[in-house]
Amino acid sequence: MATVHLRIGDLVWGKLGRYPPWPGKIVSPPKDLKKPRGKKCHFVKFFGTEDHAWIKVEQLKPYHPHKEEMIKINKGKRFQQAVDAVEDFLKKAKGKEQNSDSKGDSKGKKTPNKPLKILEEDDEDLSALKDPSEKPVKDDPHFHHFLLSQSEKPASSMEPISKRLKIIEEDTGSTSIQAADSTAINGSITPTDKRIGFLGLGLMGSGIVSNLLKMGHIVTVWNRTAEKCDLFIQEGARLGRTPAEVASMCDITFSCVSDPKAARDLVLGPSGVLQGIRPGKCYVEMSTVDPETITELAQVITSRGGRFLEAPVAGSQQLSNDGMLVILAAGDRSVYEDCSSCFQAMGKTSFFLGEAGNAARMMLILNMVQGSFMATIAEGLTLAQATGQSQQTFLDILCQGQMASTFVDQKCQNILQGNFKPDYYLKHIQKDLRLAISMGDMANHPTPMAAAANEVYKRAKALDQSDNDISAVYRAYIH
Repeated sequence: MATVHLRIGDLVWGKLGRYPPWPGKIVSPPKDLKKPRGKKCHFVKFFGTEDHAWIKVEQLKPYHPHKEEMIKINKGKRFQQAVDAVEDFLKKAKGKEQNSDSKGDSKGKKTPNKPLKILEEDDEDLSALKDPSEKPVKDDPHFHHFLLSQSEKPASSMEPISKRLKIIEEDTGSTSIQAADSTAINGSITPTDKRIGFLGLGLMGSGIVSNLLKMGHIVTVWNRTAEKCDLFIQEGARLGRTPAEVASMCDITFSCVSDPKAARDLVLGPSGVLQGIRPGKCYVEMSTVDPETITELAQVITSRGGRFLEAPVAGSQQLSNDGMLVILAAGDRSVYEDCSSCFQAMGKTSFFLGEAGNAARMMLILNMVQGSFMATIAEGLTLAQATGQSQQTFLDILCQGQMASTFVDQKCQNILQGNFKPDYYLKHIQKDLRLAISMGDMANHPTPMAAAANEVYKRAKALDQSDNDISAVYRAYIH
């Protein structure tokens, strides 16, 4: 590609390591961003993800001549959305050019052999790429991971600027920061300047921390098993020796652990969070626990002058990795607002539900429904088998009806393949069912469906399925 002459404004395909080529546009880098040493490269802004990177010229191809070739080798949804964004951009640019020609602007004319210059060098506002009525597209997590992995390699072929998003937004004039109850339109997030702490790097916490780091937040991590912190330290996180130290070092400390006991121990135990709380410090409990635990934690945190928010998340490990969780928050509204950029980084949307305890109640109800539904699906699959019906045909029919969903399709396919790798632990959904049933008892409200499902999950746990995915409830019906 050395013979291809590219310049600012050109549309290109940029190759990022082992990932497929991605459509982008050569733009002017921020004034304070130095070009990597070594081979010649261009600064590229990628469509769909709104990431930026320095790309070697040999890893760039002109957009139009190679469009069909690239579309054939990549069929992903996010890739197609990125290509659609390019085409939409071209239509708008063509319309702008036609309007200029109709006014007799001779400077707008171009010769056939001259590369089309989409925008002037100082015109980098790509807000036209998105239809405001459309739901926002979150970034490809693998794409982000590659950029992040290059962050400590100044001589490499590309240099990410995920930690310079604020600078880039100011230079380009584009804005994307929104209220905490919606996702950033183009994936660019201005990270808070507050110091963030995170306790608990399990299935959910790991994805959350990764996305916080990718979006440029300053994060200090702690985990009971310290080895789990190593990967995040490599990605730029700082290490806290104890929960108390993290809370004392950080402005906002999040925690995401397995159950009410773990949540209490983290705050009230030796070297716990409470010891690091000072007036103004914020504590955000993201674990799925009962309302009583939330009330207790809120009281002890505020008694030290701290500010408390609960923010359990609806989703799975995959959704956590993708930054597509749904956050349910309750408690101190000002903390919710302070967490705006964090919630944008980790989730697709968030809800503020009022006083502390309401988010725990809502989350238990949601997980009660999900757990009961999963048990019913497993029951249907095994009944189909017991009556001589094809389980695959049952799934095919199910996925063509009103209950069709990604959740049903993925869980059922995993069951049929015997794949029970945890995306959400079975033991945790059983815990949530138990807590929901208890909540129903306290409200004098019957929960017979949840009670029946709970018994099936208890049987699955007795069959040593606790650390498998919730879909492993299927095995309770076949043993």
